[in-house]
Amino acid sequence: MSMVNEFKEFISKGNVMDLAVGVIIGGAFGGIVKSLTDDVIMPIVGAIFGGFDFTEYFLPLASGVTASTLEGAREQGAVLAYGAFITQVLNFLILAWIIFLMVKGVNSLRRKQEEAPAAPPAPPADVALLTEIRDLLKK
Repeated sequence: MSMVNEFKEFISKGNVMDLAVGVIIGGAFGGIVKSLTDDVIMPIVGAIFGGFDFTEYFLPLASGVTASTLEGAREQGAVLAYGAFITQVLNFLILAWIIFLMVKGVNSLRRKQEEAPAAPPAPPADVALLTEIRDLLKK
């Protein structure tokens, strides 16, 4: 029974829940970046470099590979799919750049908050009363 209680305590901690939310959002964000790379960037790069798609580039490693598409070549034998690797590297670089911009923005906001002068704390009631008496005596 104590192991179940320990598990409940572990799961109910804020860090675990934050991590779970981060993983879920990261998965969804990964899908967006994959679509951005596959559906927007790679076609543009392909058009610039002569209309080809990087994902279909491969080197056959087995002698029986004669297919012209990556999927067909994989069915025939071992292939080195360097085009798919290039696409994944671009996915990573785009994702890393976006995360960098997000972290940079958050750091900028934190710096602005730290630079803003904090209002001086209100003096304690007895000090405020003594200050008021002093000001009255000056008049």
